[in-house]
Amino acid sequence: MRLVIARCQVDYAGRLTAHLPMANRLLLVKADGSLSVHSDDRAYKPLNWMTPPCWLVEDGDVWTVQNKAGEKLIISIEQILHDSAHELGAEPGLVKDGVEAHLQELLAEHITTLGDGYTLVRREFPTAIGPVDIMCRDAAGGSVAVEIKRRGEIDGVEQLTRYLELLNRDPLLAPVQGVFAAQIIKPQARVLATDRGIRCVSLDYDTLRGIESDEFRLF
Repeated sequence: MRLVIARCQVDYAGRLTAHLPMANRLLLVKADGSLSVHSDDRAYKPLNWMTPPCWLVEDGDVWTVQNKAGEKLIISIEQILHDSAHELGAEPGLVKDGVEAHLQELLAEHITTLGDGYTLVRREFPTAIGPVDIMCRDAAGGSVAVEIKRRGEIDGVEQLTRYLELLNRDPLLAPVQGVFAAQIIKPQARVLATDRGIRCVSLDYDTLRGIESDEFRLF
Protein backbone atom coordinates (compact mmCIF):
# COMPACT_ATOMS: atom_id res chain seq x y z
CA MET A 1 0.00 0.00 0.00
CA ARG A 2 1.22 3.49 -0.88
CA LEU A 3 0.16 6.57 1.09
CA VAL A 4 0.65 9.97 -0.51
CA ILE A 5 -0.41 13.28 1.00
CA ALA A 6 -0.34 15.91 -1.70
CA ARG A 7 -1.71 19.28 -2.71
CA CYS A 8 -3.54 18.33 -5.87
CA GLN A 9 -6.59 18.66 -8.06
CA VAL A 10 -8.51 15.68 -9.44
CA ASP A 11 -10.55 15.39 -12.62
CA TYR A 12 -12.72 12.41 -13.51
CA ALA A 13 -13.71 11.68 -17.11
CA GLY A 14 -16.03 8.81 -17.91
CA ARG A 15 -19.78 8.34 -17.76
CA LEU A 16 -19.83 11.93 -16.47
CA THR A 17 -17.25 14.51 -15.48
CA ALA A 18 -16.28 15.69 -12.00
CA HIS A 19 -13.68 18.10 -10.64
CA LEU A 20 -12.01 18.46 -7.26
CA PRO A 21 -10.21 21.82 -6.98
CA MET A 22 -6.69 22.19 -5.62
CA ALA A 23 -6.42 21.16 -1.94
CA ASN A 24 -4.44 18.89 0.40
CA ARG A 25 -5.62 15.29 0.06
CA LEU A 26 -4.66 11.72 0.85
CA LEU A 27 -4.05 9.45 -2.16
CA LEU A 28 -4.31 5.76 -1.27
CA VAL A 29 -2.88 3.28 -3.79
CA LYS A 30 -3.49 -0.38 -2.91
CA ALA A 31 -1.69 -3.49 -4.08
CA ASP A 32 -4.79 -4.55 -6.05
CA GLY A 33 -4.31 -1.47 -8.27
CA SER A 34 -7.16 0.59 -6.85
CA LEU A 35 -6.72 4.26 -6.04
CA SER A 36 -8.89 6.43 -3.81
CA VAL A 37 -8.79 10.14 -2.99
CA HIS A 38 -9.61 11.19 0.57
CA SER A 39 -10.10 14.45 2.48
CA ASP A 40 -9.90 14.99 6.24
CA ASP A 41 -13.64 14.53 6.71
CA ARG A 42 -16.35 12.15 5.37
CA ALA A 43 -15.10 9.32 7.62
CA TYR A 44 -14.08 6.34 5.44
CA LYS A 45 -15.74 7.57 2.22
CA PRO A 46 -13.40 8.70 -0.57
CA LEU A 47 -14.04 11.83 -2.62
CA ASN A 48 -13.31 9.86 -5.78
CA TRP A 49 -11.83 6.48 -6.60
CA MET A 50 -11.04 3.90 -9.28
CA THR A 51 -11.53 0.21 -8.59
CA PRO A 52 -9.53 -2.59 -10.26
CA PRO A 53 -8.81 -3.67 -12.87
CA CYS A 54 -7.13 -0.32 -13.54
CA TRP A 55 -3.62 1.03 -13.91
CA LEU A 56 -1.69 4.09 -12.76
CA VAL A 57 0.70 6.04 -14.99
CA GLU A 58 2.86 8.71 -13.33
CA ASP A 59 4.12 11.39 -15.73
CA GLY A 60 5.91 13.97 -13.62
CA ASP A 61 3.32 15.88 -11.62
CA VAL A 62 0.37 14.28 -13.43
CA TRP A 63 -1.00 10.88 -12.43
CA THR A 64 -3.51 9.18 -14.70
CA VAL A 65 -5.55 6.21 -13.49
CA GLN A 66 -7.54 4.42 -16.19
CA ASN A 67 -9.71 1.32 -16.34
CA LYS A 68 -10.74 -0.98 -19.20
CA ALA A 69 -13.90 1.05 -19.81
CA GLY A 70 -11.79 4.12 -20.61
CA GLU A 71 -12.73 6.01 -17.44
CA LYS A 72 -9.91 8.19 -16.11
CA LEU A 73 -8.88 9.91 -12.91
CA ILE A 74 -6.37 12.65 -13.69
CA ILE A 75 -4.51 13.88 -10.60
CA SER A 76 -2.48 17.08 -11.03
CA ILE A 77 -0.02 17.41 -8.15
CA GLU A 78 1.28 20.79 -7.03
CA GLN A 79 3.26 19.51 -4.03
CA ILE A 80 3.86 16.15 -2.35
CA LEU A 81 3.89 16.47 1.44
CA HIS A 82 4.34 12.78 2.28
CA ASP A 83 5.02 9.62 0.28
CA SER A 84 5.44 6.19 1.85
CA ALA A 85 4.84 2.53 1.01
CA HIS A 86 3.89 -0.25 3.41
CA GLU A 87 3.49 -4.02 2.97
CA LEU A 88 0.40 -5.13 4.90
CA GLY A 89 0.64 -8.87 4.21
CA ALA A 90 -2.20 -11.35 3.80
CA GLU A 91 -5.67 -10.27 4.95
CA PRO A 92 -7.29 -12.86 7.26
CA GLY A 93 -10.76 -11.47 6.52
CA LEU A 94 -13.61 -10.10 8.61
CA VAL A 95 -14.77 -12.22 11.53
CA LYS A 96 -18.51 -11.73 11.91
CA ASP A 97 -20.32 -12.12 15.20
CA GLY A 98 -21.97 -15.48 15.80
CA VAL A 99 -25.54 -14.44 15.05
CA GLU A 100 -24.63 -12.64 11.82
CA ALA A 101 -22.53 -15.55 10.56
CA HIS A 102 -25.30 -18.00 11.45
CA LEU A 103 -27.90 -15.85 9.67
CA GLN A 104 -25.79 -16.05 6.51
CA GLU A 105 -25.50 -19.83 6.80
CA LEU A 106 -29.22 -20.31 7.43
CA LEU A 107 -30.33 -17.95 4.67
CA ALA A 108 -28.05 -19.75 2.21
CA GLU A 109 -29.71 -23.03 3.20
CA HIS A 110 -33.19 -21.51 2.76
CA ILE A 111 -32.51 -19.15 -0.14
CA THR A 112 -36.10 -19.35 -1.42
CA THR A 113 -37.01 -17.24 1.60
CA LEU A 114 -36.03 -14.31 -0.63
CA GLY A 115 -38.53 -15.40 -3.28
CA ASP A 116 -39.82 -18.39 -5.21
CA GLY A 117 -37.31 -19.69 -7.70
CA TYR A 118 -34.25 -18.17 -6.04
CA THR A 119 -31.08 -20.31 -6.25
CA LEU A 120 -27.79 -19.98 -4.38
CA VAL A 121 -24.61 -19.18 -6.32
CA ARG A 122 -22.27 -19.10 -3.31
CA ARG A 123 -21.64 -17.61 0.09
CA GLU A 124 -18.79 -15.10 0.61
CA PHE A 125 -18.69 -14.24 -3.11
CA PRO A 126 -15.26 -12.63 -3.66
CA THR A 127 -14.79 -9.10 -5.01
CA ALA A 128 -11.81 -6.76 -5.11
CA ILE A 129 -13.20 -4.81 -2.13
CA GLY A 130 -14.31 -7.74 0.03
CA PRO A 131 -16.70 -10.69 -0.07
CA VAL A 132 -20.43 -10.32 -0.69
CA ASP A 133 -22.31 -12.33 1.96
CA ILE A 134 -24.47 -14.21 -0.56
CA MET A 135 -24.69 -14.20 -4.34
CA CYS A 136 -27.80 -15.83 -5.78
CA ARG A 137 -30.11 -15.74 -8.79
CA ASP A 138 -33.79 -14.89 -8.88
CA ALA A 139 -36.48 -16.84 -10.70
CA ALA A 140 -35.65 -15.07 -13.96
CA GLY A 141 -31.95 -15.93 -13.65
CA GLY A 142 -30.87 -12.40 -12.68
CA SER A 143 -27.93 -11.86 -10.33
CA VAL A 144 -28.74 -10.79 -6.76
CA ALA A 145 -26.19 -9.68 -4.12
CA VAL A 146 -27.29 -10.03 -0.50
CA GLU A 147 -25.74 -8.19 2.44
CA ILE A 148 -26.69 -9.62 5.84
CA LYS A 149 -26.57 -7.76 9.15
CA ARG A 150 -27.91 -8.44 12.61
CA ARG A 151 -28.80 -4.77 12.87
CA GLY A 152 -29.26 -3.00 9.53
CA GLU A 153 -27.98 0.58 9.51
CA ILE A 154 -26.89 3.11 6.89
CA ASP A 155 -23.30 1.81 6.86
CA GLY A 156 -24.57 -1.59 5.72
CA VAL A 157 -26.51 -0.03 2.85
CA GLU A 158 -23.41 1.94 1.83
CA GLN A 159 -21.38 -1.27 1.91
CA LEU A 160 -23.85 -3.08 -0.34
CA THR A 161 -23.97 -0.06 -2.67
CA ARG A 162 -20.19 -0.29 -3.18
CA TYR A 163 -20.45 -4.01 -3.95
CA LEU A 164 -23.24 -3.40 -6.46
CA GLU A 165 -21.32 -0.64 -8.20
CA LEU A 166 -18.36 -2.97 -8.68
CA LEU A 167 -20.37 -6.09 -9.59
CA ASN A 168 -22.39 -4.21 -12.20
CA ARG A 169 -19.17 -3.49 -14.09
CA ASP A 170 -18.85 -7.23 -14.81
CA PRO A 171 -20.78 -8.03 -18.02
CA LEU A 172 -21.11 -11.67 -16.94
CA LEU A 173 -23.06 -10.64 -13.82
CA ALA A 174 -24.81 -7.36 -14.72
CA PRO A 175 -27.42 -6.30 -14.02
CA VAL A 176 -27.02 -7.15 -10.33
CA GLN A 177 -29.84 -6.34 -7.92
CA GLY A 178 -29.32 -5.81 -4.19
CA VAL A 179 -31.03 -7.21 -1.10
CA PHE A 180 -30.30 -5.80 2.37
CA ALA A 181 -31.28 -8.40 4.96
CA ALA A 182 -31.23 -7.93 8.74
CA GLN A 183 -33.09 -8.82 11.90
CA ILE A 184 -33.72 -5.13 12.54
CA ILE A 185 -33.51 -2.45 9.84
CA LYS A 186 -33.30 1.16 10.99
CA PRO A 187 -35.77 3.53 9.28
CA GLN A 188 -32.99 5.70 7.84
CA ALA A 189 -31.30 2.63 6.34
CA ARG A 190 -34.60 1.50 4.80
CA VAL A 191 -35.17 4.91 3.21
CA LEU A 192 -31.65 5.00 1.76
CA ALA A 193 -31.91 1.43 0.46
CA THR A 194 -35.27 2.09 -1.20
CA ASP A 195 -33.91 5.26 -2.81
CA ARG A 196 -31.08 3.21 -4.32
CA GLY A 197 -33.33 0.43 -5.59
CA ILE A 198 -32.22 -2.05 -2.93
CA ARG A 199 -34.86 -4.37 -1.49
CA CYS A 200 -34.98 -4.75 2.30
CA VAL A 201 -35.78 -8.06 3.98
CA SER A 202 -36.42 -8.33 7.72
CA LEU A 203 -35.18 -11.69 8.98
CA ASP A 204 -36.65 -13.71 11.82
CA TYR A 205 -33.84 -15.76 13.36
CA ASP A 206 -36.15 -18.32 14.96
CA THR A 207 -38.06 -18.92 11.73
CA LEU A 208 -34.80 -19.57 9.89
CA ARG A 209 -33.85 -22.12 12.56
CA GLY A 210 -37.20 -23.85 12.17
CA ILE A 211 -38.67 -22.49 15.39
CA GLU A 212 -42.24 -21.22 15.05
CA SER A 213 -42.25 -17.41 15.08
CA ASP A 214 -43.26 -14.46 12.95
CA GLU A 215 -42.95 -14.91 9.23
CA PHE A 216 -40.40 -13.01 7.17
CA ARG A 217 -41.52 -9.53 6.34
CA LEU A 218 -40.55 -8.42 2.85
CA PHE A 219 -40.42 -4.76 1.94
